[in-house]
Amino acid sequence: MRIIGGEYRHRAIKMPKGVEVRPTQDRVREAVFNIIRERVPESRVLDLYAGSGAFGIEALSRGASLSIFVDNNTKCIAAIKSNLSVIGDKAKCTQLLKKDGVKAIEAFKESGVKFDIIFLDPPYYRDLAKNSLLKIDACDILAQHSFVIAEHFVRDVIPDTIGKLQLFKRKRYGDTVLSFYRKESAAK
Repeated sequence: MRIIGGEYRHRAIKMPKGVEVRPTQDRVREAVFNIIRERVPESRVLDLYAGSGAFGIEALSRGASLSIFVDNNTKCIAAIKSNLSVIGDKAKCTQLLKKDGVKAIEAFKESGVKFDIIFLDPPYYRDLAKNSLLKIDACDILAQHSFVIAEHFVRDVIPDTIGKLQLFKRKRYGDTVLSFYRKESAAK
């Protein structure tokens, strides 16, 4: 895997060793950033269920002001730390949390943190994408005029509306689906 665009383009991203992680394919990540490219500079990004941290690092490479990485696996956190070393001083614009994704959302609510872009790529088949979207809506950690991108398995059923979150785009790449949500007030 590699960083696709921005300041750190072509630099390698290592996968966590000894952990079953399903990385977002380069072509899928590139498609996401083609869709959101104008919103990335100066954004606050949450990479939830981060794995290797590829999404958050890609956002930093493209000008995000902050990327917070959340994963509950020690080996994933170690891989993210290693991968952040390729971006030098920009790594100062990051935070790593070893925490369950849903509990992290609750912690962000308590601290009042809001994000411009939330990317979540939880393990498939466990309803984590839908449950995380429900928790994001309930905890209101999404800034106005911002969005959530949920990567999920094609057979995972995720409704078009989840609380105040409204689906505005869905793209399929083989068995992977990207569902883009924003607050209803921002959708009008």
